[in-house]
Amino acid sequence: MKTVSSQRAARGGLIFVLLALALPTVAAQRLNVLFIGVDDLGNVLGSAGHPVLKTPHLDRLAATGVRFDRAYCQIPLCNPSRASVLTGLRPDATGVFDLDRHFRATVPAAVTLPQLFRSQGWFTARVGKIFHYDVPKGIGTDGLDDPASWSQVVNPKGRDVAEEALITNPTPARPVSAALSWQVADGADTEQTDGLIATEAIRLLERHRGGPFFLGVGFFRPHTPFVAPKRYFDLYPLETVRLPVAPANDRDDIPSAAFAHNNPTPNYGLDELTCRKALQAYYACVAYVDAQVGRVLAALDRLDLARSTIVVLWSDHGYHLGEHGGVWQKRMLFEESARAPLLMRAPAAKGNGRACTRVVEFVDIYPTVAELCGIASPKSLAGCSLVPLLEDPSRPWEGSAVTQILRPGNGAPLMGRSIRTERWRYTEWGEGRLGTELYDHATDPQEFNNLAHSSAAKDVVPGLQSLLKAKASGAVPKSPFNPARL
Repeated sequence: MKTVSSQRAARGGLIFVLLALALPTVAAQRLNVLFIGVDDLGNVLGSAGHPVLKTPHLDRLAATGVRFDRAYCQIPLCNPSRASVLTGLRPDATGVFDLDRHFRATVPAAVTLPQLFRSQGWFTARVGKIFHYDVPKGIGTDGLDDPASWSQVVNPKGRDVAEEALITNPTPARPVSAALSWQVADGADTEQTDGLIATEAIRLLERHRGGPFFLGVGFFRPHTPFVAPKRYFDLYPLETVRLPVAPANDRDDIPSAAFAHNNPTPNYGLDELTCRKALQAYYACVAYVDAQVGRVLAALDRLDLARSTIVVLWSDHGYHLGEHGGVWQKRMLFEESARAPLLMRAPAAKGNGRACTRVVEFVDIYPTVAELCGIASPKSLAGCSLVPLLEDPSRPWEGSAVTQILRPGNGAPLMGRSIRTERWRYTEWGEGRLGTELYDHATDPQEFNNLAHSSAAKDVVPGLQSLLKAKASGAVPKSPFNPARL
């Protein structure tokens, strides 16, 4: 494990000092922030109605905070999504669309969320994956971290990395990071990387309980390879695991560009039993991460920090588990990939204990956390504060969300963009030249029936096109209280 070096601290020091001079001071109570990121966690929380998965610790957090049931990432890929969450900027502003580019190459002066808190006197620390890391090869390194954001970093590296040769990979031409790969691991929870992350996070809570602190805790699972101790596999006997069902002709009305370039073959060409084993392994990883989150939350209670700590739990994007005739992982603009878990618990918020069905975006996380702590956000942020929804999750809120993904295309990059309102999802590939999609969530929540070329589209699509263009460009007012309903 590695903590921040003096050289690394110095690199961020000048920016830190300048920000401390330039940004406004805190006007409200100096609350702590526990900022939990989970890698590739789909909408599979038990409290949200998943028929199989058991997530008691995440459910407890939802029961004591606000669960946002319609929260959408800006791009369903790890690095660009995390760049957007942490800068509060859309991918078009960060310039990050792939797994390799650092956001500071485009926006060197951007103030990240933890950097903002650091400039105001908070102790900021990261354990595990908050900014992007390659998995599994980046585990134990700094990955694409941002030195200006943190006072201290800890990079645990567990038994899962040492035992990579034991991973089952039914598509050996693919690296385990991009395959439906898994391992039924021996040993204790605390020997795996995510168990070590929870342990180190608890130590930091103990050392800095006097606050104020901003602690980023980033778990690597359930990202592939799906590795978890055996007891979590045992929770989901293979004979009870079933793949999603879709109409036989589901793909007939979907543009070819809608399917990820790295997964052109349904189910990676694997048989049903192998896919069920992969799904069982994903479930096991979710249960394992749920247990590690539970350890951290229990420490927060034990240290009497819950009443003075904002808890935010998010995943970088949603996750496909075989929907639409064999779609897996991410890089898609369907609901399963664009929508992701978001839980927020603010001390004394009136909405705690309720679910919110309003449409929100992940760029809204930054201004929300800043406002809760009385810190003024940079004016360049793309999102808006969700504090009104934390107080009243059912209040009027005409929100919409833009999610996008870049495809390599045939020699020329191809952008897909999707707008989600409370009723509709509208998607354009190559600005519509390579296909469009329209789904009515009032009647078709699984997005099986593309209405883009139906008679209903002529009344709906023009308004959605205008909203998509305006929202993506930043022309829509940030307050979502009064836009026209779609």
